[in-house]
Amino acid sequence: MLAKAGEAVRARRRPFDEAGGLRRLARKSPLPQTRDTPLVTRARRQLSVMTRLYLKPPQAVRHIERLAACLGDDGDGDRHPPFEDIDIDGAHIFGCMLHLADHPQSAQFWWELAAGAGHLGATYLLHLHHTAHGARAEATHWLDQLSLQAITLDEDFFLGVTRFTQWMHEHRPPVAHPCLLDEVVRLALHHNDDQPLVCRPERQIADRLHHLTDRRA
Repeated sequence: MLAKAGEAVRARRRPFDEAGGLRRLARKSPLPQTRDTPLVTRARRQLSVMTRLYLKPPQAVRHIERLAACLGDDGDGDRHPPFEDIDIDGAHIFGCMLHLADHPQSAQFWWELAAGAGHLGATYLLHLHHTAHGARAEATHWLDQLSLQAITLDEDFFLGVTRFTQWMHEHRPPVAHPCLLDEVVRLALHHNDDQPLVCRPERQIADRLHHLTDRRA
């Protein structure tokens, strides 16, 4: 799946059908229930810290603006831009927003899209995401993919990241950019029994973020 997604993104020819991808993901089995083991707890805490760190800088807002402007539905329900028009960093950051809004399967979808395009951060978050849900095989798969893409990252690097995020969790939890926090709250209120996955960032997100960042400037 990763190889196919990566080839499609790099080819820059296939249209982006996020609705079809979400339907395929929705047909998968629900994320497994897990016992609260030290490994699971550590992964959950690390994922919480890292997603907030990715949402903290001002450029995160701009990436979401671009993604939402590109994919946001204008009402015709038929916007399928080519892959080269999609902000891959925005897809990764939108996944972080969905994770914080407690939409784990939707976050997984957007991280998989970004990871398929070679985004190392999304690949590592997928490893943590599956570890946090006790899915060891999937967690190992994404860690292997990360090792293949970034051969300079060794065990000492990952140990350092784990210790750093653990310290931040205990002493200085990061705070996401206030503009994005507002949107996380909106996403957290999104519930649909017929469609458990959040399909795309709405066009209104781009408009709201643009207005807020202009007002804060």
